Amino acid sequence: MKESLAPGITHEMTVTITPEMGVTHLGTGPGVLSTPNMIQKMEQTCLEGVERYLDGNEQTVGTMVHIWHRAPVSVGGEVRYTSKLIERDRKRLLFEVEATSAGKVIGDGTHERFVIDMDRFGG
Repeated sequence: MKESLAPGITHEMTVTITPEMGVTHLGTGPGVLSTPNMIQKMEQTCLEGVERYLDGNEQTVGTMVHIWHRAPVSVGGEVRYTSKLIERDRKRLLFEVEATSAGKVIGDGTHERFVIDMDRFGG
């Protein structure tokens, strides 16, 4: 891992909500973004934000999410996901994450990841 992997790194992506990203356990229910999908996109934003700072045999794995899902977004709506690395302690990375839609915060919290050596992971 590069020394430049340091607090302050940010990343963002914008996603249009598809039916597959919606709440499915309610049958035809509300066509809105599901919490698991929102969290997955938050994790993806963190992962993509630090990839260029990793060595070829390294990757990151999620170890903690502390997320609030504050408001719905309908299928077809756009969500902007942002992450900011706020702390690095050796291989432990802590991020602030946020999801917004139409200028409104729909989800936020923190996410922790660890840098792992893929040659040693999973033995």
